[in-house]
Amino acid sequence: MATATVSRKPQTAVVAARGRARAEVSALQTFVWSGKDKRGQAIKGEYAAKNMSLVKAELRRQGINPTSVKAKPKPLFGSAGKTIKARDIAVFSRQISVMMQAGVPLVQGLDIIAGGQQNVRMKNMLTAIKNDIEGGSTLHEALAKFPVQFDELFVNLVKAGEAAGVLDTVLDTVATYKENIESLKGKIKKAMFYPAIVLAVATIVSAILLIFVVPQFEQVFKGFGADLPAFTQMIVSASRFMTKYWYVVLLSLGGTIAGLIFLYKRSPAFAHFCARAVLKLPVIGQILHQSAIARFARTLGVTFRAGVPLVEALDSVAGATGSPIYNAAVKRIREDVAVGHQLQLAMRQVQLFPNMVVQMVAIGEESGALDKMLFKIAEFYEEEVNNAVDALASLLEPFIMVIIGTLVGGMVIGMYLPIFKLAAVVG
Repeated sequence: MATATVSRKPQTAVVAARGRARAEVSALQTFVWSGKDKRGQAIKGEYAAKNMSLVKAELRRQGINPTSVKAKPKPLFGSAGKTIKARDIAVFSRQISVMMQAGVPLVQGLDIIAGGQQNVRMKNMLTAIKNDIEGGSTLHEALAKFPVQFDELFVNLVKAGEAAGVLDTVLDTVATYKENIESLKGKIKKAMFYPAIVLAVATIVSAILLIFVVPQFEQVFKGFGADLPAFTQMIVSASRFMTKYWYVVLLSLGGTIAGLIFLYKRSPAFAHFCARAVLKLPVIGQILHQSAIARFARTLGVTFRAGVPLVEALDSVAGATGSPIYNAAVKRIREDVAVGHQLQLAMRQVQLFPNMVVQMVAIGEESGALDKMLFKIAEFYEEEVNNAVDALASLLEPFIMVIIGTLVGGMVIGMYLPIFKLAAVVG
């Protein structure tokens, strides 16, 4: 089984690599050309290159006599192209995997995929990768120039596949891995998005009522000449504060959210505290636990099957769990495995993994089928996450209705209490 060495670049080297990647992509320009082939027939197309001379040279190399080559005009909006997302990389992984398994040469496959891209940034990146390979670089070396899109795990898997001569098989495994991970991320976002958007709407509606609706009722109440009920008075006081100091509330809310995000990104201790608190939430915490275990198992299974040694595989897995808690736990597992402990024993020590997971890993180690066991674990917990997310929507609906009813319905009742009181007096 081939091994792959995990390269540890200093932070400055990673930053420099990102800078070179951006410069290389931005240096490419799309040219529109027209010309005649060897039969004298007119043909036209597009080609991405650093300058016009390279386009003409490439066309002549293909037996085309260029009659016109000019820079493609940039659209007024979105000329830089959309951001390259993780799902774009997953689709690319599947495309290049299918092409290589079909016998299409790597360079030609990259050229075909780049030609079909609507996103300018994605197209330029793939063209730059293709040009690097044509210049003598290996695929993993070309991918490593884009560390934002192709992380260390992706590059190391490709490197292992190239070293073992099974690049097409590894690319297929990577494509499946990327698709599963993106699907899992989508389910987690779905679980978080629904309650968050409903609560946000409830908050906005409440603010609108306090700022625009309640003051109208307050003008009506002044003509009653009687004291308002305590609940109504509380709502009126809140309305006066919101009407007068709405910008203070808005700035305070925005500042608090920005401050929490800043602390989360800058302070590992605060990020660890938040992650642990979220994992203790009912239902959602369980989904995040299951998601982290699924990502751990699938990522470790993919790297181990690709021929990456276990210690180095764990090093790549740590950042793929999506949780600071599990990230720290995997790093501790790596340290234990590095000094000779069995994986199942190291996993048991961190006290995060269910007994079933530890036992399946132990069986995998004993039978020499650790990668298969890890994939079974991943499939089981991915299915658990899928079921939990589906159940979460139905569980949250009554809870959300209670919150909306309390916020909005409470204010409506508070506004009508004086009217009910007046009607009782008149009656």
